[in-house]
Amino acid sequence: MKSKKSITRKLFIITSIVFAAFITTNLIVQSVFFEQFYIRWKKNNLEDNLVKFKNEYTLLKNNDDESNLISSFEDQNNYKIIIRDNLGNLKYLTKTADERKDSIKARLMDQIMSTEIANIGGITKLKEGKKSLIFITAKNPDMEVSIAGISYDEKKDEIVYVFSSLQPVNEAVQVIKEFYLYFYIGALFVILLLSLIYSNMIAKPLIKITKTATKMAKLNFTEKCEIKSEDEIGALAESLNLLSENLNEALTSLKNANTQLEKDIEKEKKLTEMRKDFVASVSHELKTPITLIEGYTLALNDDVLEGNEKQYFIDVIMDESRKMNSLVSDMLNLSQLESGNFKLVKEEFFLNELVKPMARKFSSLLNEKNIKLQLELIKNIEVKADWNRIEQVLTNYMTNAIRHTNNGRSISIRMINRKDTICVEVENSGSKINTDETNKIWDSFYKIDKSRTRKLGGTGLGLSIVKNIILLHGGKCGVENTEIGVKFYFILMKN
Repeated sequence: MKSKKSITRKLFIITSIVFAAFITTNLIVQSVFFEQFYIRWKKNNLEDNLVKFKNEYTLLKNNDDESNLISSFEDQNNYKIIIRDNLGNLKYLTKTADERKDSIKARLMDQIMSTEIANIGGITKLKEGKKSLIFITAKNPDMEVSIAGISYDEKKDEIVYVFSSLQPVNEAVQVIKEFYLYFYIGALFVILLLSLIYSNMIAKPLIKITKTATKMAKLNFTEKCEIKSEDEIGALAESLNLLSENLNEALTSLKNANTQLEKDIEKEKKLTEMRKDFVASVSHELKTPITLIEGYTLALNDDVLEGNEKQYFIDVIMDESRKMNSLVSDMLNLSQLESGNFKLVKEEFFLNELVKPMARKFSSLLNEKNIKLQLELIKNIEVKADWNRIEQVLTNYMTNAIRHTNNGRSISIRMINRKDTICVEVENSGSKINTDETNKIWDSFYKIDKSRTRKLGGTGLGLSIVKNIILLHGGKCGVENTEIGVKFYFILMKN
């Protein structure tokens, strides 16, 4: 608001001063110089008319023609004429309706002109000069100030006197001065009004531009400068709007790039942490079998074992070697799956034909823990998938289920038919998973039970492998707590 008042006030004051100065200067110039200009113009005009009259008058020889020319000249130019012959006798004296009064003025003017001729050196000087004598009469109580001219006609040897009163001019000057006074007052009022309108016309667009620029400075590019004038201010507004759009696009792009960079940095941090955890987990998983193999190998190397004890040591070394091989194999599988370079070998098959025989493979482990297996399969549900990889998914689910199911409990494998998909669930009775761990269990080497037995050969990579296999198939996998325990599932598109 302060800026608005300031620019409006400045424009108003400057415009008012300029116009007021112009009107005032005009009034002063008119008051001081108009009368002088008019008198100069009147002298030049009288001199030209006198030469014109003399040229026409010289050609006339008839008295009547001369009288007509003189009367016409007096009427047209508002002049009075007096003519004297070469002997100084009065040949013509101007006449008007008030003959007596005008005759007195004419005779008085005749005296004035005679005096003027005498002042320049007499009639001889006038004749030698061959040029009209133009002058303003001095103030006289018996006669108003007049402009007069004297010219010598060589051909007729006569002197022509011409004069006209300047009193109307003086009155006109006074009237003009008074008129200009009223005009000056009115003009000042109009100037103030126009200055206010003009200053607002200029200030309002500038204020809009300033408002838009201020918001741009605060990185707010929603404001547009709506000025449609086809001038420099309109062009400035368009340039400002274009600048706003370009800055908005640049900053938006920069923000998006910054956001993506932050995500990439955060992702890199997570990857770094994952690498650290991965190395730590791999080291932990390999440490036990390597320690066992080393210890039992040293014992065998000492050759102090015999019979069954020696065979037991050999069996332990072979078992730990298999576990190490399984871990390395799972790591290679996971690496291939996560790299995106792994190619599935898809084929069409009925899903129940994969589930049923695969479940039988775990009969010995189920019997060992007295676990009851329940199958709820649906026939003739065809999918297009990699048989071996889906079998690997089910194997991991079953291994997990058996590991976390107590003796004498149950495991269920069921198929659920949906509109476009088929869902396979593996549910085991037992302990539930904490809600905050349901997402973490899919990470590599993450184990809920840190102290669980290694009897089933778990590496901590099974669920990570499951997640990547299902994602490569365009499916979905997950885990849920149920009333009796935990349910793992995966979903595939039907063929």
